[in-house]
Amino acid sequence: MQTPWGEIPVYDAHIHFFSHRFFSTLGEQKGGPPEERSIQAIGTTLGWEMPPEQPERLAARWVEELDRHDVARAALIASVPGDEDSVAAAVLTYPKRFYGYFMLDPGTAHAPARVEKALAGGLLQGICLFPAMHRYSIHDERLQPILELASARPGTIVFVHCGVLTVGVRKKLGLPSLFDLRYSNPADLHAVALRFPAVNFVIPHFGAGYLREALMVCDLCPNVFLDTSSSNGWVRYLEEGADLKRVFSRVLDVAGARRLLFGTDSSFFPHGWHKHVFEMQVRILHELGLGAEDARAILGENLDRFLARSA
Repeated sequence: MQTPWGEIPVYDAHIHFFSHRFFSTLGEQKGGPPEERSIQAIGTTLGWEMPPEQPERLAARWVEELDRHDVARAALIASVPGDEDSVAAAVLTYPKRFYGYFMLDPGTAHAPARVEKALAGGLLQGICLFPAMHRYSIHDERLQPILELASARPGTIVFVHCGVLTVGVRKKLGLPSLFDLRYSNPADLHAVALRFPAVNFVIPHFGAGYLREALMVCDLCPNVFLDTSSSNGWVRYLEEGADLKRVFSRVLDVAGARRLLFGTDSSFFPHGWHKHVFEMQVRILHELGLGAEDARAILGENLDRFLARSA
């Protein structure tokens, strides 16, 4: 993609793969008469384009969208537990365009077995944990075998959502979001990251309101990364006068460019890829005087480097 630093391959580290299974799961949670919880009814309520039943066709839609914006590759996140197969199908169909991540609730039955199966297939590389959503501590003993599996397979990352968590689609559908902010502090990841030094951990959205704590963890743990995704509206919680430019400046100063991953948090159609997020972040990085080598790292090389399979 053409940038202020010249032509740079752009890899998006954070796209939600809102599959047919994803919306069907929300419909089941919504309940009510069948006609009100159908995927067609959900599409009408949201005013969104509903995905085809075949995940390969949704993957093709994303390839078309990324091509339109000249995005080389993206990490797709299966955004409800149990939807691993949808993203795996997308990666299998377009292995040079996608990395595969999946959401895991470690409190569900046979969670370690699900992780072992997902990683063994070679198509999924990211385990996404949402402690506040599923109401558990990152120190929960149920995570031990899951982190051991990640540690044993190089090229696997563990994505840990911290900070403020809102799921817009749930709000629009009137679904409750009984999240628990007690489990959202990035500082909780410190001891875990030290215990599993072979695992690369990613905290999205700069910690989503816990910037100070996220930077502490990055400073103390070289295997913790931050992603830049979303509009980062949490910046309003910072001290007066702080903005996203100041956030980037502090992150670059503490963590460095090799620990930062560009992402957008794109998710549904017809909205598609969030070009405005890319343009805003590129403008900020350029204004901060970032060099071309660091720009290449943030916009794609870092993601590709730590997801590379070495075994």
